[in-house]
Amino acid sequence: MKILFLTYHGFDPASGISKKMLAQIKGLRQNGHEVHVCSYDRDAQGYMCRFVDGHVIYNYGKGKWAAIRQRMDYRCLYDYCVREKIEYIYARSYMNATPPLVKLFKRLRKAGIKSVMEVPTYPYDQEFTAYDWNQRMRLRIDQMYRQKLASEMEAIVTFSDEETIFGQRTIRISNGVDLDVIPLHTTHPDTSHEVHLIAVAEVHTWHGFDRLIHGLGEYYKKYGGNPARKVVFHIVGGVWPSEMNGSVVAPGFAPYIQKYGIEEYVKFHGKLFGQELNDVFDQCSFAVGSLARHRSGITVIKTLKNREYASRGLPFIYSEQDSDFDDKPYVLKAPADETPVDIEQILAFLDNFTLTPQQIRQTVEHLSWKKQMQIVLEELRVKS
Repeated sequence: MKILFLTYHGFDPASGISKKMLAQIKGLRQNGHEVHVCSYDRDAQGYMCRFVDGHVIYNYGKGKWAAIRQRMDYRCLYDYCVREKIEYIYARSYMNATPPLVKLFKRLRKAGIKSVMEVPTYPYDQEFTAYDWNQRMRLRIDQMYRQKLASEMEAIVTFSDEETIFGQRTIRISNGVDLDVIPLHTTHPDTSHEVHLIAVAEVHTWHGFDRLIHGLGEYYKKYGGNPARKVVFHIVGGVWPSEMNGSVVAPGFAPYIQKYGIEEYVKFHGKLFGQELNDVFDQCSFAVGSLARHRSGITVIKTLKNREYASRGLPFIYSEQDSDFDDKPYVLKAPADETPVDIEQILAFLDNFTLTPQQIRQTVEHLSWKKQMQIVLEELRVKS
């Protein structure tokens, strides 16, 4: 089968989303399919272009007009798919349903090219609450046209338990892992005097890291700033000003850090990848997943980060419902509310923890992207 993997933005080596998409592409290829990759990004001269496999198929120019044109003009994409005899399109939703995009997929369907759309997070409307006016308007347009867009698809791919999304049937899979590129956690830090926690994310309010920082502050306050064991929280990834300083959705990191005087115990590393990321992981004994998906109205989700932590072999905490991990002995569940995370509960959990990184990693071998993408392909063959 000849497949086009379509994304509406570029690839960033430090982005977990980019790593996930590349792993999905690899998974499709491992299932024996010819896969081409379409993205939208700047070229070396700064022109906004649509690319396929790194080659420009259309140059939209520069400036605001180029940004508008790429949302209006998809003729290059249609022409490419017809010319190259693409059979299926796997499109990753960017919450960007518009009349031109609906028209594109309607034309593709008439040309005999079938499409599926992955909705990475569902529901997602509440994620826009703290965004600026432009982003909220983008959501409003998406709300108006997403059902029409979904009707042109064979199915919606979701990591939730929803049987239908936007009126279209779903293919339910788990976020996968690529064990070939995720190294096993091999260090064994001494936790008797100091414990290091790590959270890796493109930080948003639903990650709820403010709950961990709040709990860390309460922990140091209880012991007069000098507990028997120091606890250090490492945050890897970009942090928006609204997350650092607070928003209408959630308290910020900085007010808690300043209130409790714990500046030296919360480390912001920015975006890291490769060996720099591994070096931070090597210091840590415990990982932090999402702690506030409830802020987005989400109860059930299968996040990528939980799977990456398990692939590395680290125990971790999260607050949502994730059927792949809820009953695992290396998982500590936090309540899905606004209470501060109990740091002493984490310490007690680690004190009684005996699993090795290899034992944790073995529990996610069935979640390879090859197997997850195979589910999508098999569903399409049977029901499309």
